Amino acid sequence: MSFLTALTEGVLLGGYYAMIACGLSFMFGVMKIINLAHGSLAIVAAFGLWIIADRFEYDPFLALIVVLPAMACIGWLLQRGILERSARSGELIPILSTFGLAIVIENVLFECFGADIRSLAPYVGSLAYDSFDLGGGSYIGELAVLTFVVAIVLLGGLQLFLSYTPLGRQIRATAEDPDTVELVGVNSRFVNSVAASIALVTVGLAGLFLALRTNFDPYSGSLQLIFGFEAGVIGGTGSLWGTLAGGIILGLAQTLGAHIHPQGFLLAGHGVFLLVLVGRLYISGPALHGFLKSKFGGGA
Repeated sequence: MSFLTALTEGVLLGGYYAMIACGLSFMFGVMKIINLAHGSLAIVAAFGLWIIADRFEYDPFLALIVVLPAMACIGWLLQRGILERSARSGELIPILSTFGLAIVIENVLFECFGADIRSLAPYVGSLAYDSFDLGGGSYIGELAVLTFVVAIVLLGGLQLFLSYTPLGRQIRATAEDPDTVELVGVNSRFVNSVAASIALVTVGLAGLFLALRTNFDPYSGSLQLIFGFEAGVIGGTGSLWGTLAGGIILGLAQTLGAHIHPQGFLLAGHGVFLLVLVGRLYISGPALHGFLKSKFGGGA
């Protein structure tokens, strides 16, 4: 692999990471909840698409017509049934609840589908392996380009929705101060449920491209959660376009790491994440110290 190809693939891989991080960042930005079942729910969408493609011989892209509304309903039920109730008990309980939900999802999928790996690549023809010739022996996959374009459209569409629609403005206002918006007639409970549904729709899209670009099994969600979390933290939690920047940085680190050494793919990505995390903690250190001092006194 040439350096140019590695660089290009890293940028395009960042589009996928932005897609997987989008819903995670969106939910945190609106409800201040870190959904640890995020990756497992992407695998649920992937299995849903696979069932429709394998048993009913539908194109996976057409299968989104069924799967995305189903994911929206799951998001609504997740918010009303788990997140809303657990959030009343403090910030830690929703994290523990979604962690438990992830374990349940993984084991239910294992009981239903076993440990065999699956993929949607056989159902999309040559899209799974065709490439564009950049010249000089460099190629980029058509699927990688499509993934990046869809990520841009998704993030841009969400940004336009939040900025220019009444419901989008209500979501932004609820994210800022859910108690105050109730005073002006906004139903924050409804808004949070809509936000959770939107987040799960993005998870459904991420599940499609996950299943197209690689194999998956019932326990593949944990790694996707890690990638999404890393991209979100690198780009700035709660920022839609930040997830794209974070995803590209993570993708570049991984592909360039693999270009340098075969085992450098994951190590380079995790290394960049840790550097950014330490940098953020160092920069926010004085503010954190002031917060602790105000809460716990001069001994903090």
